[in-house]
Amino acid sequence: MKLIQKIKEATRPFLITGPCSAESPEQVMSVSKEIAKNGNAHVLRAGIWKPRTRPDSFEGMGNVALPWLVEAGKETGLPVTTEIANRQHAELALKAGVDILWIGARTTVNPFAIQEIADFLKGVDIPVMVKNPVNPDLELWIGAFERLEKAGIKELVAIHRGFSVYKHPKYRNVPTWELPIALRERLPDLPIICDPSHITGRRDLLLEVSQKAMDLNFDGLMIETHPDPDKAWSDSAQQVTPTELKSIIDHLVLRSKDISTSIISELEELRTKIGDLDDKLFDILSARMLMSEEVGQLKKAHNITILQQNHWSNIIKSRLSQSENYKISEQFIRQIMDAIHQESIRHQTKIMNK
Repeated sequence: MKLIQKIKEATRPFLITGPCSAESPEQVMSVSKEIAKNGNAHVLRAGIWKPRTRPDSFEGMGNVALPWLVEAGKETGLPVTTEIANRQHAELALKAGVDILWIGARTTVNPFAIQEIADFLKGVDIPVMVKNPVNPDLELWIGAFERLEKAGIKELVAIHRGFSVYKHPKYRNVPTWELPIALRERLPDLPIICDPSHITGRRDLLLEVSQKAMDLNFDGLMIETHPDPDKAWSDSAQQVTPTELKSIIDHLVLRSKDISTSIISELEELRTKIGDLDDKLFDILSARMLMSEEVGQLKKAHNITILQQNHWSNIIKSRLSQSENYKISEQFIRQIMDAIHQESIRHQTKIMNK
């Protein structure tokens, strides 16, 4: 199938949906029919093999569930996709008639596993979607696409599902939006699907994250749907009913990526002003680093360590306390100050350790 063409031609968002796990023929068929009835889905999904963090938890029904998903696709007229983690999964999915394969985050992180799948798929004309690795590593993500592309896979799609952190107060997997934005910069023709279910881990945040993905001009969404989410055998907190899914899609504000000719001149004027301010920012940063080198000379002359922790802690505390006055978030201030500090250390190191 021509997946990329379908994504480009579809009304945004291109929607991939279905249960986290295929639990029974009845469950897969019933939710698929409801999804099809709503008319906003483009691809059915269901987990057949579930890579779980710890053993003795539900790890999917396995091979027996493949016909359930394929039959649901035939019944609804929708193409179907499932996650594969190795060559055997790929072989079984192809034999069963799965239309699209997707590679999960835990597999993307392992180049050996990706290469094994790529070698098996040589000469096979099938679309493959690749989720980002669990850790925020852009090169690892790009490397997976390169391995598949070298194997002759032409239909490639990225899925952004966030990145693993320890006990984040809001997200199951932090979105770190700059990573998919950087991916698009490097691979501009690669479609990107957002997976709000795995980013949020909770259904009440699905609309918020879906809207952010649409505002960042993502091509589509992958959202898990279950006939009775609270009784789902896996990831119950992040699944919604088909009716709830329809409400989420209906509430999305879809903005045009094209700029109207009526505002081009006004927009360019604002962009020029921003560019001028950026020039001044970098001039100031350059001057600041020259000053850091003078500090390095003084520390070298008196044999003082580069890092002065108390001084640095006081600076950070002072800047963060002024976030409201700056009208800038504390998180952004912290990121900027950390970057400036690291560059200052680099300049001082250059002076002190010639």
